[in-house]
Amino acid sequence: MVATFNRLAPAQIGSREPATPGTGTSNGQPPELRPAASLYAQTVCQTRLQPHADMHSLSRTVLGPLAAWLLLQAAPSAIAAEPALPPVTSACLKPGNWTWLGDVTPRQATAQSVLPRLAERDVILLGEQHDKTDDHRWQLQTIAALAAMRTDIVIGFEAFPRRVQPVLDRWVNGELTAAEFLDRVEWNKVWGMPAELYLPLFEFARINRIPMVALNVERKLIRSIASKGSDAVPLTEREGVSRPAAPPPPYVDNLFETHREHARMRGSESGPAVSRNDPAFRNFVDAQATWDRAMAEVLARRLNALPGPRPLVVGIIGSGHLRNGYGVAHQLRDLGVTRIATLLPVASDTPCAEIRPGLADAVFSVPPQASAPEQPRLGVSLSESERGVHVIEVSPGSLAEQSGVRAGDLIVELAGAPISKAAAVVAAVKNQPAGTWLPMRVRRDSELLELVVRFPARG
Repeated sequence: MVATFNRLAPAQIGSREPATPGTGTSNGQPPELRPAASLYAQTVCQTRLQPHADMHSLSRTVLGPLAAWLLLQAAPSAIAAEPALPPVTSACLKPGNWTWLGDVTPRQATAQSVLPRLAERDVILLGEQHDKTDDHRWQLQTIAALAAMRTDIVIGFEAFPRRVQPVLDRWVNGELTAAEFLDRVEWNKVWGMPAELYLPLFEFARINRIPMVALNVERKLIRSIASKGSDAVPLTEREGVSRPAAPPPPYVDNLFETHREHARMRGSESGPAVSRNDPAFRNFVDAQATWDRAMAEVLARRLNALPGPRPLVVGIIGSGHLRNGYGVAHQLRDLGVTRIATLLPVASDTPCAEIRPGLADAVFSVPPQASAPEQPRLGVSLSESERGVHVIEVSPGSLAEQSGVRAGDLIVELAGAPISKAAAVVAAVKNQPAGTWLPMRVRRDSELLELVVRFPARG
């Protein structure tokens, strides 16, 4: 990604209740319902698939518990309501539980109170931090619950550019192995995150014949707009993406802070002060809005792809595009889609000041987990071009961020060896022993920088 961003505040229509001005969320408090067993959630959270995982193993470890869990979720209306839980105060997040943000005061909630009331929307956006395993496990259990309530479900993925849609169709139809699928979508080139984070979602879609939709555009388009502005990119190179709606002022404020931070990291603040009127910042905003618009267009188009009732379209998208309704949801509303919901995973130690109405319809508090030895991760999203391997996004707190890697960097060398393929970066990081250092040379604007990634020792 060209930048770091996030936002969403969906429109509450499915419950037939009036929306809160400025947020689009319901004024009504969710009914609290008796919790169901968490057999499926426990099983999924213990399952880690490798890119070439055996499909029969997947069926044994996921499908059996899934069936039992879905039976418990399938008839929420038959579960008796309980008294409302107290408003969230100082302990604003309870690990492993939901918090409803549709009222003036956030309230603890359950999956049985949150998901049924949102299942009648047209679009549900599920956020993620791309390299967080538990975010994807939460997405899977949420989609499983929604699929029990809506048989007409479609899943859209930010990870895929539009051009690979035929490969997604073949995967869902059972025509490709996991290895063939990842190879033909050029996974390491177009996304670059560990495939095992997303494979359970892909497998769930395949075994249930749920259509998968490619939401993204080529990285080259976003980079071109960020470099020279939207007006300078010919229509023939825009992949059919229409001009985005002007982003909300708070979104622009957030993007300016990101832009200023990038300038500080480049050392630009020693020169003229960074200004909102700088062409570079205007291009930066254009790029983000175009990116949001591209994904919103595919989601909106899928709603009306077939005659008859609209399906439920679920978007698997980075939380930066969703928070507070500033990104994808804003563009969806401009396209006439208003029945939107946003659900976000958040760390259980997130400051209470950040958990406020308007952030999303509801958030799920992801519990902490003891660190276990695992393959090292750099914490970046990569893409390729004729120039080489580009850093599109850097995950907060990652080794890459700690080492000074920034979104927009071009990786030139690793350990003294020239780099031209994203797969080579993935392989180098995967094979790096714990407790060692990996020298890296990157090009940032016109500068060549020497960086060192220090991989922590195990133990």
